Amino acid sequence: MLDPVYFAVSGVMWCWHQLFGFLLGPASGAAWALAVVFLVLTLRALLIRPFLAQVRSGRAMRALAPQLAQLRTRHADDPARLLQETRALQQAHGVSAAGTILPALLQVPVFVGLLHVLTHFNREGLTFAQNAGLANYAFGPDEVRSFLSARLFGAPLSSYLSMPQQLLDSFGGHVDRWEVAAVAVPLMLLAAVATHICARHSLRHQPADSPLGAILRWSPWVFPLGALVGGAFFPLPVAILLYWLANNVWTLVQQWIVFRPVAEPPRPLETAAATSTAAPSGGGSASARPRRNSSGRRRRRSRR
Repeated sequence: MLDPVYFAVSGVMWCWHQLFGFLLGPASGAAWALAVVFLVLTLRALLIRPFLAQVRSGRAMRALAPQLAQLRTRHADDPARLLQETRALQQAHGVSAAGTILPALLQVPVFVGLLHVLTHFNREGLTFAQNAGLANYAFGPDEVRSFLSARLFGAPLSSYLSMPQQLLDSFGGHVDRWEVAAVAVPLMLLAAVATHICARHSLRHQPADSPLGAILRWSPWVFPLGALVGGAFFPLPVAILLYWLANNVWTLVQQWIVFRPVAEPPRPLETAAATSTAAPSGGGSASARPRRNSSGRRRRRSRR
């Protein structure tokens, strides 16, 4: 059912690995890590327009917040009428509540697809040689062998903290759990911190009395648990944590660019403006007046 998503995700990742594999070596852990990071950049670049639509929709929702509050007060005892009036008000102003969450929803299939592709590099119950002889969607057996042999600071990219030792040994060499932890734990912490900051920043731009704002009130503390709990107790590979971190870093930069405060241009001093406008209205500069007075005195002397 999701095979088109798996082929699309693995295809984009394959293209980036061809580039970085040419520069750094096909079995380089850095080449595979950069392929994951640039998969994030590719996805988020495609979502720039939906994100801008989300920003416009969010600003329109904030502008409608007083009217929505009045509707909730007026129809507190009639939920059906409240829903009808709310939709009518939003349609009249071209606002869609779904537009505020569309970019996040579009990222879900990519996240699921990447997780599926990564876990299929090292299928459970198969040896290194058996996995290396199988294709993985857009990746042929040679790329699968390259991925299984790659290490990021000693940790395989599809390994995770709770992975059984038997699976760790199937990467084509003995891998200690502490080697996985040395990479996974810092990524978990960085991803959790980035998620917390992103959630706080997003919450700041939600109206305090909006339903979405009420839902997201605890998001700065709940969302980071996904990286911490998932990385510690669930099969969340190192590459997924890297994806998570890169995705949140993009979000932070994007939010800073779009929502950064714009300083007002300095206003000129009123006294300077008054002086500059009063000088020509007085019939000339002050230095010209003594010359007119001195010429008048010379005329009076000549008459005498």
